[in-house]
Amino acid sequence: MLRRAFTLIEILIATALLSIVLIGLYGALDTQRRSVDIIKNSLEKSIDHDRVIMVLYNDILKSDGNITLKKGERDTVCIESTRNSLYGLGRAKVCWLVLKDGDILTRVEGNGYSLPLGMEDTVEVNKVLKGVKIFDITRKDDKILAVIQEARKKPYSFLLQGIRQPPKPKPKKKKRVIKKPVTKGDKESNKTKTKKEQPKLF
Repeated sequence: MLRRAFTLIEILIATALLSIVLIGLYGALDTQRRSVDIIKNSLEKSIDHDRVIMVLYNDILKSDGNITLKKGERDTVCIESTRNSLYGLGRAKVCWLVLKDGDILTRVEGNGYSLPLGMEDTVEVNKVLKGVKIFDITRKDDKILAVIQEARKKPYSFLLQGIRQPPKPKPKKKKRVIKKPVTKGDKESNKTKTKKEQPKLF
């Protein structure tokens, strides 16, 4: 008994149907790949954002409490001494500020520098977040509140307690010189001393 073979028309129809199915599958896979990329990018951004918040949190938490705040449209905070160094320093001075060009939140780490930076200052500068609309640090007693907001995002804040300002060094007391009252006996002894000390002219 002979088996009937496929005709050319049947093969063409099968090929066309297979092509349609494959195109549909490719479109679905491409859509899924794009959605995975979007999720991955947003996850990476949120991880970066959380990492930045944690670095600022630890900079303040591990400080000696000597923190200088400069209030403005966006605050500048300088932590004079912290153990949270990203570059292996035992103690580091860290400043956080927002650059006007691009609203970039920037972290400066080093020792013995002041803002604005000079040519001789050796520091590490990290631009950590772009498009920052709010960077506000508020201190009251031993509490520090930090608020950060990027463009078109909800603000993020944290509160630290127990960050006490270190006591100011007490000024050294000047020693008071007490003058003894001069008695008659002292006057006479002083006269004899002066007479003895005078050189002989002849």
